[in-house]
Amino acid sequence: MFIDAHMHAFHPKIAQKALAQLDDHYTITPVGTGTLDDLLNRLDRAHLDSAVVLTAATTPAQVIPANDWALSIKRDHPRLIPFGTVHPGFKAMEDELDRLEENGIKGLKFHPDFQGFRLDDPALYNVMEMVGDRFVCLFHVGDTLPPDDNPSCPRKLAQLRKVFPAPVMIAAHMGGYRHWEYALEHLAATDVLVDSSSTLDFVDDAMLLRLYRAFGSRRILFGSDYPLFDPGCEIEQLRRRLSLSTIELEAILGNAADILMPGNATFFSDNDHSDAA
Repeated sequence: MFIDAHMHAFHPKIAQKALAQLDDHYTITPVGTGTLDDLLNRLDRAHLDSAVVLTAATTPAQVIPANDWALSIKRDHPRLIPFGTVHPGFKAMEDELDRLEENGIKGLKFHPDFQGFRLDDPALYNVMEMVGDRFVCLFHVGDTLPPDDNPSCPRKLAQLRKVFPAPVMIAAHMGGYRHWEYALEHLAATDVLVDSSSTLDFVDDAMLLRLYRAFGSRRILFGSDYPLFDPGCEIEQLRRRLSLSTIELEAILGNAADILMPGNATFFSDNDHSDAA
């Protein structure tokens, strides 16, 4: 099963506002509308079976409605894998985590830069104690600020991993958007997984190859960061720039299935291709 492990879709009432906020923050004009219909059409064109759909509550008050949206996606679109959201300032944390788990939500998305906390925030550590090993945890990592000043960075995530070894952790954007040198320094030697979202347009071929060799085809999950980028275009760029064989590409496209849908057919080769190319 081939999965895009990093996509976003918004309720029609807020889709235009969300796209404007993304454009304003990242100065990237989204290619998609951010709606579920457009997301599903692009999955079909990219020959992908499923997608992880992410949301992040930017305030405690948004936790319940954001998770209601995720649960509605799960109910109405069984092809998709919505992740839930939490916020360190949300009071009924245990109850909400139980609600998500009982309704079959497999993962949580954390976006410190948008949610207003740091990866080394004691309040986040309290949340992680409650999370335990119940959910896959996908973290936005990196931004334009220097790593120590940024709310999220590879070093902070590596430390979080040391303290909380139980859950599967995924560092988005190949370990850190615009923090790729630090991702190599702090995350390559850990067991943290990475996704390929919002990376290909911002690294040269030499850095992309270093990241691929460091993390290998078994630790990289394909992610497009739709609606910012189109999954079909991202797959082709990844294949072309790394000169990936069919087996290598299918490993990356299939990795998320091993995590989120154990028991499904996978497309791993017998060997890790981290030293390929």
